[in-house]
Amino acid sequence: MPPLPTPMDRPNPDYPVLVIGAGPAGLATAACLSRRGIAHRVLERGDALGASWRRTYDSLVLHTGRHMSTLPGLDYPRGTPLFPTRDQFVRYLQDYASTHGLRIETGCDVTALRRSAHGWAATLGNGARIEGSSAVVCSGIMANPRVPELAGRDAFRGELLHSVDYRRADRFVGRRVLVVGVGNSGGEIGSELAQAGAPVTVLVRTGANVVPLAIAGIPIQYLSHAMRKLPRAAQEWVVKRVQRLTEVRRGPPVFPRPPHSALDAIPIIGFNLVDAIKAGRARVQLGSIDHLTADGAVFSDGTSAPFDAIVLATGFAPALRMLDDLIACDAKGFARRRDRVTSADQPGLYFVGHNYDATGGIANIRRDAPIVAEHIAVCRATAARMAKQRARAQERMQAKDGAQATHQAMASAATPGSPAVSPPDTNGPPTASSSG
Repeated sequence: MPPLPTPMDRPNPDYPVLVIGAGPAGLATAACLSRRGIAHRVLERGDALGASWRRTYDSLVLHTGRHMSTLPGLDYPRGTPLFPTRDQFVRYLQDYASTHGLRIETGCDVTALRRSAHGWAATLGNGARIEGSSAVVCSGIMANPRVPELAGRDAFRGELLHSVDYRRADRFVGRRVLVVGVGNSGGEIGSELAQAGAPVTVLVRTGANVVPLAIAGIPIQYLSHAMRKLPRAAQEWVVKRVQRLTEVRRGPPVFPRPPHSALDAIPIIGFNLVDAIKAGRARVQLGSIDHLTADGAVFSDGTSAPFDAIVLATGFAPALRMLDDLIACDAKGFARRRDRVTSADQPGLYFVGHNYDATGGIANIRRDAPIVAEHIAVCRATAARMAKQRARAQERMQAKDGAQATHQAMASAATPGSPAVSPPDTNGPPTASSSG
C-alpha cells in the first residue's frame, strides 16, 4: 500500500496523467493506469512507440530471458526463443499497445516539464502546452547517450560514433576499430566486429567481470532474481563460486578483475568477446584515451595506435533535461526518489525505468509500473473524497447561515417596535423602518 498522500500530492482528477515516453516503461505505466480507469496521455518524441529500441543495432538480443522481459498483462507469443531478438521485442511492444488499447501521441518532444495550477504542464518542442494532474517520466536512458570529452577530437580524421548510432558490422570490415568501454553494448559490438573481420581493440579502464549467459540452461538473470533476497555475504559467495567455475572451464580471465564487486556493476553477459580475444581477433588495451590524433589515439600509458573508426560504448544517462533544476539526482544521474518510483523533490512526479540491477531493466519496469498506478489511484481517490467533503461542508455552512438568517428575521418580525432591515437597495445602503 503506498503512503497516504500529502496535501501537495492531491492531483486534480479533472486532468489526465502525463506519461512521458512510449518505450517499455511508458507502455507498462499506461496499461496499468488504463486498468484502473485513470485517464492519461502518452507523449512520445519519436515517430512510433519504442523508437529508441528500433534504433539499436540489428543483431541485438536480450540478455534477459523472455520470462523476465515481459510487461504487466501480456506474455510473448508461443514459439518465441528464450532470448528474444530486437525485432521480436519491438513486435512485442506493438502487440502490447494493441492488446491494452493504448493511444500513443507521437512527435511530442517534451522539452520542459513544470509545475502548474492543475499539477503539471508539459511544453512541447513546437510550443504547445499540455496540462496534467500528475507526470510519470518514462523517457529511459537510450535517448541520452554519454559522450565523453576527448582531447583532439576535431583532429581525428576517422569515423567517431556512439554505440547508439552503430547498426551493423559490414561497413567496418577491414577497418581498424577502437571500441571504448566493455559494457554489454561494447562487448557485443566488439565481438561482432571481430567476427566480421575488422581488427578490433577494446579499451578497458580497469577491468571487467564476465558471467555466462546461462548456467545449466538457466539464464543468469533468473538466478540473479532468485538471489535478490539473500544476504549480501551469501550473494558474494555465489558470485565467487560462479567465477571460479568459469575459470576452471574456460581458463583464466582475459580482463583484470575490477576493484568493485560484481554485485555493484552489471557485468558483461556471455563469452562472445572473450572468445574473440582468445582467438586473436580482438585485443585488450587497458587505461583510457589521453588524446586523439589525426589517424588514431594516444592512451594514458603513453602508447598509441592507428584507427579508422572509434565506437564509444560509454553508456547512457537518464533523459531528464526536461525537468531542469526541479529535481536532484544521485551519483548515477537518476532522480532522487522517496521509494522506487516517487520523486523526493516534487509532488505528483514519478519515474518508471529508473531501476537497474542484475535482473535487467525490463523486470524492474514490470515491478514499478503497477506501483505508480496504485499510488496515483490512491492520490486521486483521496483528492475526490476530500473534494466531496469540502462540498458537503460548504453546503452545511450555507444551510446553517440560511437558517440563522431566517431565525433572525422571524425574531425581528415577532418583536413589537423592533427595527427591521429592508432588502438591499441598488441605489444605496439598507435603511431601517419602524413597524406598526
